[in-house]
Amino acid sequence: MKAISILVPKTAVTAAIVDSQYLFTSINQFFINDGKEVPFKIQLVGETKTVLLNHGTVAIHTDFVLEDKPQSDLIIVSPIGQNVTDALAQNEKMIPWLVQEYEKGAEIASLCIGAFMLAKTGLLNDKSCSTHWMYVETLQQFFPEVHVVNDLIITEEKGLYTSGGATSYWNLLLHLVEKYTDKETAVLISKFFLLDINRRSQNAFTIFKGQRSHNDSDILKIQDYIEAEFDKKMNIEELASFSNLSRRTLERRFKKATNNTIIEYMQRVKIEAAKKELEKGLKTINEVMYEVGYSDSKSFREIFKKYTSMSPIDYKKKYNVN
Repeated sequence: MKAISILVPKTAVTAAIVDSQYLFTSINQFFINDGKEVPFKIQLVGETKTVLLNHGTVAIHTDFVLEDKPQSDLIIVSPIGQNVTDALAQNEKMIPWLVQEYEKGAEIASLCIGAFMLAKTGLLNDKSCSTHWMYVETLQQFFPEVHVVNDLIITEEKGLYTSGGATSYWNLLLHLVEKYTDKETAVLISKFFLLDINRRSQNAFTIFKGQRSHNDSDILKIQDYIEAEFDKKMNIEELASFSNLSRRTLERRFKKATNNTIIEYMQRVKIEAAKKELEKGLKTINEVMYEVGYSDSKSFREIFKKYTSMSPIDYKKKYNVN
């Protein structure tokens, strides 16, 4: 029997705790119904026996406190709330506990922005990490040694797991179910909870707003220029001339400031504009393609899929608001 410890931070998102507990409890019940031994011991772990959440309207009663040192095979770190700085400060006692448990052999999975707590341990240094797409840039700034990815729903490396934003944590939970039981059980759970077991990317949900949390004024001007003139043809030499920087200097500073090459940034701005037009549903794919500065349909489709994991037509069908 595997011990699943669901961590209950003081600022946790209640739904993620309840969902995780319900999922593993449901698996146990399915096994009981089939006359099998239950695979999981499910326990809630917190700093205190009672944790008040959701502005004090929800009380979570934990099975163990940190000092009890409960045995864990897998620790699930719940999302910690939108104010990550405050959340990390309030839950700082959990950080050394997570490190100790990992060193004792426990695996750790963070859900959504629970990645900030896992990254705070230092265990994710030089490893890939996913989180909610809105927090990718913030997480990278807080923890520059972590390789933050903005497309994957699930990462797995050396017993450490992370998930993308919001309800995508269900996909990580399914992944863990398959690992700790079998594929058949994971498929059963996906059907029971009506989950897409094959979803691997959060690109389709991402809204690109430009990486502007830096202090390089020259690069900010270039970003402004790209975003204002995205529908026109431009090249790096033109941007270098506009910025009074050499091409090599511009490319180096742009990559350092935004974590994108100039070409990648231009593509993402164009595709974000295309997504907005497709969501309106008033124009054809070709009309949108030309409006955002592309003339080759094959190239447009490939770049669109690169950043959304969907074709333009599939995106339009799914998100057309009309």
